[in-house]
Amino acid sequence: MPRPLWSGAISFGLVTIPTKIISATEDRSIHFRRVHLEDMGRVRTRKICELDEQELSQEEIGKGYEVSKDEVVPVTDRELQEMPLPTAKAIEIVAFVDAGSIDPVRIGESYYLGADGQIAAKPYTLLRKALERSDKVAIAKWAWHGRERLGLLQVREGAIVLHAMHWPDEVRSPESLAPRAVELDESEIEQAVQLAESMTTDDIAQFRDHYRDALEELIEAKSEGKKPPEPAEGGGAGEGGQVMDLMAALNASVTAAKEKRGESGEDATVHEIRPRKTSPAKKPAAKKTTAAKPAKKRSAS
Repeated sequence: MPRPLWSGAISFGLVTIPTKIISATEDRSIHFRRVHLEDMGRVRTRKICELDEQELSQEEIGKGYEVSKDEVVPVTDRELQEMPLPTAKAIEIVAFVDAGSIDPVRIGESYYLGADGQIAAKPYTLLRKALERSDKVAIAKWAWHGRERLGLLQVREGAIVLHAMHWPDEVRSPESLAPRAVELDESEIEQAVQLAESMTTDDIAQFRDHYRDALEELIEAKSEGKKPPEPAEGGGAGEGGQVMDLMAALNASVTAAKEKRGESGEDATVHEIRPRKTSPAKKPAAKKTTAAKPAKKRSAS
């Protein structure tokens, strides 16, 4: 079990649950050092004052907030610690909401909450059972690294998980990223749905980081004085600049997905998509969807 990152208590109404935060994930990335290529000496980051160009020790470095270009207000660690923050050593539950109402964009890093001692066992289990039975998640406020955070508590395999959340004003609007309005044929939408269906899986644990595997092979080969592995062929995303017919691409993708899963074209599942009543151009698509119903029945059986 990794070392706890924080210890305090969950505040659940009048219930207090002594707890500790343990990281729910681990960094498995391969990290490099900055080195001098001539002799492989390590290159470190020096902390230099831009005014007197002197190198500083950690004790000489503090925090400052830039009020204007010519004015910086110093703020000490002690002043930050003495701020009247009620969640300094507590994870205060402020509300319960349906899990489906949470925007995934707002969820950040995840941590496990472990019961801190035997005294926490009963209230910890009480909160866990309440979350499981109500099928809800808890919204909480907590202090972390010098600021108040918003968090989400839910149950995973018998343990309570704390997800850090972004505040509403920290999430940018994607409105400006939306493409211009385009015309889509109903058959294209149906084929895209069929592609999604053919690629559906219940096992996301099958995916792994192939880049890290290749990087480990490269490092192992170079450390043993061997020739680095040859790059894999056909790993590109496609020929640059080639414009492909959308319907042809969808058909080819569906076929490839079925072959990968060992399925035949006769077992395709076709979803009925009702055309919008306000658009006369959607009438031909309704006939096509009706004709596809027998295929749907065969898939259901």
